[in-house]
Amino acid sequence: MQLKPINQQVVAIVGASSGIGREAALRFAQRGAKVMVAARSEPGLKSLVEEIQSFGGEATYVIADVSDFEQVKAIADKTVALYGRLDTWVHAAATGVLAPFENITPEEFQRVIDVTLMGQVHGAMAALPYLKQEGRGALIHISSVEGVRALPLQSPYSAAKHGVEGFLEALRVELQHENLPISVTSIKPSVINTPYYNKVRTKLGVKPTGIPPYYQPSIVVDAILYTAEHPTRDFIAGDVGRILDVLQRLSPELVDSILAVIGIPGQRTNEPKSEDAPDNLFAPAIPEYDRVKGDFDHLVIPTFLDWFDMNPPVKWGAVAFAALGVAALLGGWRPGNDV
Repeated sequence: MQLKPINQQVVAIVGASSGIGREAALRFAQRGAKVMVAARSEPGLKSLVEEIQSFGGEATYVIADVSDFEQVKAIADKTVALYGRLDTWVHAAATGVLAPFENITPEEFQRVIDVTLMGQVHGAMAALPYLKQEGRGALIHISSVEGVRALPLQSPYSAAKHGVEGFLEALRVELQHENLPISVTSIKPSVINTPYYNKVRTKLGVKPTGIPPYYQPSIVVDAILYTAEHPTRDFIAGDVGRILDVLQRLSPELVDSILAVIGIPGQRTNEPKSEDAPDNLFAPAIPEYDRVKGDFDHLVIPTFLDWFDMNPPVKWGAVAFAALGVAALLGGWRPGNDV
């Protein structure tokens, strides 16, 4: 399966007013792609398009609530009407409620599912006919390591991300069965320093936080740009996410025990915040959060293994070298050789 170079692509980015989606739009445009951006926040979209146009990039925006399929379909329709085709669909829109499960209302839980799961479903439904029409393309869905391992205090978000993973697995196999050259990628970020924790609803009595450490949004955008040109099934962004994935595979009970100790206090800051404070659950967040980064620069660390995943020959060469080293060590060991 071969995807077009980014500078020849038309890209739609959903959830682009802030965070990962906003930086992705800027980076695609800098690389020469034509970009359609969408979100609920018109001020955020307008400022983004103006920023792209200021350096000579080409971008347009559509206001859309992803819980409504017709609004999502309008993103794809307008993209093709304006630019003639659609090559890559990047879906990053999400919302959440941080609270103990028993404190979340059915309406709040349903809303998170409608945006964070059904929004992704609507995106694929809207984009897929145009990708088929083009004969190739990429669906890039921003999932989460919470699609691998759920976290306490985030039951609706974790449920939604688990749903995204199941939906994408089924879709990927259907497209493979039809021999359609459309890449379906799940990008699973670790804890990322975006305004997400400023914008979501909280019932903790304080401003919420992800469980540190954090990574900058740029590492997720690096993965998005890579998978827009290189068909990739799954991409975990951030080394801590890879560690969590391995631990969950080895012993979910161990992860349960770890999270029982750190999972709840680790998601609370010392900054008071009322549950009546503005949030983005049912309406756009206030414009001050229409930015790429959140408030946790001081908790950010670098990632090292992402580079290997974007350079498979080096990665598998290193794995083979390590395997040969282990084999050599084992081959040189004999009973009685211990000192």
